[in-house]
Amino acid sequence: MTTVTTRTVEYPADGLTMIGHLALPAGVDRRPAVLVGPDGPGLNDFQRRRADTLAELGYVALAFDIHGGRWFTDPEEMLARCTPLLADPDRMRGIGHAALDVLRAEPRTDPDKIAAVGYGTGGAIVLELGRDGVNLRAIGTVNALTTGRPGEAARIRCPVWAGVGSQDPIMPPAQRDAFTAEMQAAGVDWRLTVYGGALHAFHHPPVDQTVLPGIGYHPQHAQRAWRDVVDLLAECLPVTE
Repeated sequence: MTTVTTRTVEYPADGLTMIGHLALPAGVDRRPAVLVGPDGPGLNDFQRRRADTLAELGYVALAFDIHGGRWFTDPEEMLARCTPLLADPDRMRGIGHAALDVLRAEPRTDPDKIAAVGYGTGGAIVLELGRDGVNLRAIGTVNALTTGRPGEAARIRCPVWAGVGSQDPIMPPAQRDAFTAEMQAAGVDWRLTVYGGALHAFHHPPVDQTVLPGIGYHPQHAQRAWRDVVDLLAECLPVTE
């Protein structure tokens, strides 16, 4: 474990002032870096802690913002923001590129060694970065089996890992099939892990607010999914001391 330094970073994207969370490992040398994208309700302490944990493992990590500092407690408000966003690949790419620019500008970041991990809406955003041809070492998503515009997945230049709950009504089997067909047709190095009995957002600890139907925490699978993310990074973006 290393000593981690964190700070808040503000930057413009999607007509908003985004408020991200940057975590740096000990030392002054350049390190591999990871973008961390949040779930639909927005950036909260869960993803900030994920960034901190990645910094403990030796990565520069930026948990990026998608709502201008907001965390949506009302599911209808969240859907009103996320539904049109998820339907607009160019908006998603704009949010992702803005965060990527911040991460690349950090002096500790090795700009040639960056991966992206995302949950839900944040996962859709990092997938769009891949479809936009960004030079990433790996893309990992949880609960984000979104498909893109025809043919653009062929621009993905790195392995893609996706995790989803078997009982997720928001990412049903038909959506799984469409995602895997897209990846296969594009010749992507892809993997899909289906966690038996898990619902949507199974990775996220319970929150004291109203949630959409079909959402539920699964502690065991949450731990497994995180290990799968760390294993992906260890394979594709190893940290060397």
